[in-house]
Amino acid sequence: MPITNPQAAERRFLEVLYADDYFPEQVLDRGRAILTRLCERIEARRPADLAALYVLTHAATEEFNALEAEFEAAGSEIETVAREEIGGDIWFVAQAYGFADADVEELIAPREW
Repeated sequence: MPITNPQAAERRFLEVLYADDYFPEQVLDRGRAILTRLCERIEARRPADLAALYVLTHAATEEFNALEAEFEAAGSEIETVAREEIGGDIWFVAQAYGFADADVEELIAPREW
């Protein structure tokens, strides 16, 4: 399902990480897919409030938790730069879909990275 939100459709998720050889591209591709699915889920379910949005962003965050092992297997990790980029992209998604009051820490509350 293609993303219909123009801001989200044009966003180059994890762009900063792709520019750094420390982060393996094949793992970043999986991370980008997580963020794309988050947009698709928001568009499909149209969360009515922040609580409903947080359910979707928490699921995406848990997918990133599972991706940590792949980063490590490739000699990398979700460290400070990656944490900021992932959290920033999830916050961007919330903003793009009209959730200006979303709390960035709550968006990624179940993170283990």
